[in-house]
Amino acid sequence: MNQVQHVLLGAVLLSDYSPSQRIPDPGVRLTRHWSEQTGNIGRMLHPVMEKVGVSFDKLKVVILTHQDVDHIGSLPEILKECGNDVKVYAHELDKPYIKEEIPLIKDGHLENPPKGKVDETLIDGQELPFCGRLRVIHTPGHTPGHISLYLRQSKTLIAGDSMYSVDGILGGIHVPTTLDMNAARLSLKKYVDLDIASVVCYHGGLSNVNVNDQIVGLSQGL
Repeated sequence: MNQVQHVLLGAVLLSDYSPSQRIPDPGVRLTRHWSEQTGNIGRMLHPVMEKVGVSFDKLKVVILTHQDVDHIGSLPEILKECGNDVKVYAHELDKPYIKEEIPLIKDGHLENPPKGKVDETLIDGQELPFCGRLRVIHTPGHTPGHISLYLRQSKTLIAGDSMYSVDGILGGIHVPTTLDMNAARLSLKKYVDLDIASVVCYHGGLSNVNVNDQIVGLSQGL
């Protein structure tokens, strides 16, 4: 039997397997728990993971969508607890910031920014062997190395911070926190040709009503 993989995508926990039907479908979003406060995600993960029947020591992969401090702030805590058992993935353009080789673009003023490792760098179009396969989509704009991930099996898009949503309605690009609007517009257009049933935005949550139509509408307005 293949080993079950539990993958943390910044603030989204994914599993390859649904033991005793406690998890709806392989690769579907299990839970979402994000916080603007650096480090809070690590403390929240334990009870949230236990609630869905996954112990913290089963976590094997962390995929970082980008370098912002509210998305990497708990990485040192996770690595301290899980050690080398966890592999960390990120895009090559954000890797040096995550490793603190270069000051964070938006949070370079921090005296003690979070520092973590990156075991594997990701590129656009790459497919990862988790949760029925994850497709990496390089979606720069919010940061140079921002990525989104598409779960073909469940038709779920993990949009990270490339878009935001309000009450289930996609709001498009969050202009105040976007570094390169031209790149962000081109990134959003990459979603148009995907068959998407659900979108998870790290700021706003889940959108699952007429998602393809919403994305087409947003892209036409760019």
